[in-house]
This record gives sequence, C-alpha cells and structure tokens, in this order.
Amino acid sequence: MEAIISKKHHFSQYLWVHILIGLVAGVAIGVALSMADMNIDFKQSLAEWLALPGYVFIDILKMIIVPLIISSVVLGITTSHSKEFIRRLGLRIVPYFIMTTAIAITIGLAAVYSINPAQYMDKELITPVILENVQVFDNLTIPQRILNLIPVNMTEAQYTSNMLQIVIFAIILGVVILSLPTKRTKVFLDLMQFAQDACMVVVDWAIKLAPLAVFGLMAAIIAKTGLSAILSMAVYMGTVIAALLGVLFMYGLIVSLIGRRNPLWFFSQIRSIQLLAFSTSTSSGVMPITMATAEDNLQVRPDIARFVVPLGATINMDGTALYQAIAAIFLTQLYGIDLSSAQVLLLLVTTIGASIGTPGTPGVGLVILATIVSSLGVPPEGIGLILGVDRILDMCRTTINVSGDLTACVVMDRWLRKA
Repeated sequence: MEAIISKKHHFSQYLWVHILIGLVAGVAIGVALSMADMNIDFKQSLAEWLALPGYVFIDILKMIIVPLIISSVVLGITTSHSKEFIRRLGLRIVPYFIMTTAIAITIGLAAVYSINPAQYMDKELITPVILENVQVFDNLTIPQRILNLIPVNMTEAQYTSNMLQIVIFAIILGVVILSLPTKRTKVFLDLMQFAQDACMVVVDWAIKLAPLAVFGLMAAIIAKTGLSAILSMAVYMGTVIAALLGVLFMYGLIVSLIGRRNPLWFFSQIRSIQLLAFSTSTSSGVMPITMATAEDNLQVRPDIARFVVPLGATINMDGTALYQAIAAIFLTQLYGIDLSSAQVLLLLVTTIGASIGTPGTPGVGLVILATIVSSLGVPPEGIGLILGVDRILDMCRTTINVSGDLTACVVMDRWLRKA
C-alpha cells in the first residue's frame, strides 16, 4: 500500500501539527461566534459554510469506503495464502473485541457510579425535550439478528450503511478465492489491487483537506453548541472523558504487555489519525487512513491490517459502548431510577450487543441510546438533555474507537507473527 501518512512526505510528516493548529483555531473561532451578538439564522448559515470543507472531506472518504473495504479484506485474506491463517485470526480477534468492549463498559460504569454526575445537575433541566425523527432499532430476536448478518442484498447494505454485512461479504469472497485455482483468480485479484490503489490515491487527495476540514468542523460545532450548554453539563462530560482516558490507558497497557511495543511510541505514531477521528466523528470515514497508519506507521503486516481495521470499524466500538453505559446510568440517576445488580449486568450485555455493527457515523450513538434507556424506564425523549453536548463527546469516543482498532492490529500482529 502506498504510504499516505509517510515520513517520506514533508506535509504528511507534520500532518498532526497542521491538524492541531486547525483544531485550536477552529475552537477559537467557534467560541467567538457562539458569544457574538448576531442574528441566529446568519450564525447558523456561517457555521454551515465553515463546516463545508469538513463535510467534503468526510464525503470524499465515504465515497470510497465500500470498494476499499471489499478490496482490502479480499487482498488481506488472499495474501495470507492460507485459510488456516484466517481461521486463527478470526478465532482471536472476535473474542478480543468482545473482551475489550466489556472492560471499557466496566470502566464507564465505575466512573459514573463513583462520580455520580447527576447530583451536580440542576433538576429544573429535567424537562422532556422531544427528539424529532429518532427511530430505535427493531426489536429483533437473537436468531433474527444473526440471520440479518448475511449480506443478501449488497445494494441495500450499501444504501443503509450496513458495513458489517459488507465486511462479511468480503470475508466470504476472500475465502472463496483461496479455494479456487490461482489461474482463475489472478485477473480478479489484479482488479482488487487496482481498486485499492485507486482508493488510496483518492485518500491522498482528501488528506490535503484535513487541516481545513478540522478547522471548519470545530468552528461550526462550537458555534452551534455554545459555551453555556457545554458548561452546564461539565461534570457529566468530565465523567465521560475521564472514563475514555481510562480506556486509552488500558490500550497503552495492552500495547506494552501483549503487543510488546512502547506505548509512547505507539501513541506518537497514531496521533494524526486520532486528531482526524476526533474532528470528523466518523471511524468508518477515516478507515482508509487508519489502515495506512497501521501499515506505514505501526509496521503491522498488510494481511492483518486489511482484515482487522474494516472489521474493527464495524464491531469494535469501545468508546461508543462506554459512552452509552455512562449516559444510560446518568439518565437513570437523574430521573431517580434505582437499578438492581441484575439490571446493570443486563445493561452491560445489551450495550456490548448494541455496539456490534454500529455504523461508524456521527450521531448514531443517540439512536442506540434511545433503545437502551427505554428498557430501563427512562423516557427516550430524556436524551434531549444530553443532546447539546453529544457531538463533542461523539468526537471523543470516536477517537477511542479508532485507537482501539489500531491497538488490535498491534496485538494480532504480535500473536500471529510467523516464526
């Protein structure tokens, strides 16, 4: 794969610096706009124009997601030349994802119960705010959910952004290719290689927009949210961020103890993609750059990175799962609902299940959260209380999601290293 974040290119080498400058400048402009005395419609219009480069950046990356997932997973499987390798990787990566998600949720529950941010809230704020056009997930049984993983209609999977079905389709296709004679698959694999190379060229174009995209998105988010909404939920936000930092610390331990890498080196190599994930709030949108980071910066084997990253972007949502657990307990505390130990355990299991297959796009966590809290007795419209600061926290949890995928790449590279 061509190096997208490579030290061979001056701009790419200091990409994180450019992004950080855009981030700080965007926050400053956003704060100034939120405090400015101007017409609200004009302010919203200005924020929309500021965010335009960011939306263009995200949409360019989204445009190539499907062909990139299919080509990367297929090439990742076929370059291993072994169905046994794929079986070993699959048997390790899925339990690993479930384990880290469970630990992340446990960290979140410990944080929210120890800090109890609801006690710092003004009770007058507990006025139901109705969310418009929020649809909760279908109440499917476990067998129905398993059946729903089969990619029956790829066009529908792409239209509904069901990335898990697309990943499963690519895995099946890759295993099928391994079962066929090489002379029958060479042309198709050449096509897959072309598709991947073409996608990475588009990524190279998009990355040049990254600093401007970060600036515009941050300015627009802060201008629309306003400082008052952020400050009123400061303890709640602090609880979520502290728990997310705890998960980041856990990743450092995993990288050190299992991956046998220096965690300081690891975090220094992924800072650019962390800043991009923070700014864009989409783990699937930055997936091409995540794969490039795994291969070029972390020296992870391509057959592992191309399998783990697309799969992780669909089922490894540690940050999202942690956030949903904290938000659910926060709302129950706010509405005076006492949960039994069995209900808390059920919440942990439900959150793990809900996080699997969650679309890696901005705001989708609210939809899942509406389903979870309704089962605990909290009115779904109560989510309106945390809506004002959700985007900021969405950015934080997306950063953790992407960091978790790269941690998994390092671990799998260590576990499956050839002698």
